[in-house]
Amino acid sequence: MKIGIIGGGSIGLLFAHYLNNNNDVSVYVRTQDQAEMLASEGLVLQKGGVSSCNQINAYTIDQWSGSEELTIIAVKQYHLSTLKHLFKKNIKTSFLFLQNGMGHLKLLDDINEITILLGVVEHGTLKVNGNKVIHTGAGITKIADFKGKQQSLIQRIIASSTEDFPFDYVSDYYSMLSQKLLANAVINPITAVLKVTNGELIHNNFYFQVVKQMVKELTLVLQLENDGSALAYVESICEKTSENRSSMLKDIEEGRPTEVDAILGYVLTVANENRLEIPITEGFYQLIKGLELKGAK
Repeated sequence: MKIGIIGGGSIGLLFAHYLNNNNDVSVYVRTQDQAEMLASEGLVLQKGGVSSCNQINAYTIDQWSGSEELTIIAVKQYHLSTLKHLFKKNIKTSFLFLQNGMGHLKLLDDINEITILLGVVEHGTLKVNGNKVIHTGAGITKIADFKGKQQSLIQRIIASSTEDFPFDYVSDYYSMLSQKLLANAVINPITAVLKVTNGELIHNNFYFQVVKQMVKELTLVLQLENDGSALAYVESICEKTSENRSSMLKDIEEGRPTEVDAILGYVLTVANENRLEIPITEGFYQLIKGLELKGAK
């Protein structure tokens, strides 16, 4: 299958590496420098201390024409607005969006006449430079229909599964995204404020008490069952990515904008609409915004 991947961050490079083994993959990145590095030096993936290098087709985003059978959008949610012009091209591709949070659903609802799939990624990744990524935690990618149904395409994606990089189909995109949003809304801000790895949230009992309180607030807002399964899911993500530093922590450390508005901002909007009080969640939102402001100075 011909696959295009827009985004040269850790997730985009991870997908490019694994999917390129059984498909014709092209990765589209923001800068010419990164495109040239990938094209000339290959894409390096490190896992468990072992590195492998694959040749990859690499171009800048403005060279994307939508000719692939599937295009995976692997940029952060706040960058989606800069890609809106791409979705208006005369294209034949289907899309798979891999953004955190749920704030992007309104944007996707305005894209007409194409098949759109949504995905959540439960792998741990770390981008080292423009052509090297570390697979820090093995997980799974779940996909669901959002607009249009193309069962044959989904079956072909599932067929691309390997032991190290599996895919699974989920029938209900809202429950899939809500569950992942829950994990992101808990893990990302707490680790970013405390400056700890994901695993410390469950291995330090004092941190874990905060995790449980946030899960209780978020299950109420997202209308998830508060039967222990939500907390168990967050614990499982922390365990799978135990040594990983969350994307929000890395953004804070490197002085970049975070996805806090796409994640906690969305939760707070829903809570306000339903007149729900979630003080711990709101507190972490304010702390992250404060850290962003501090890093911007």
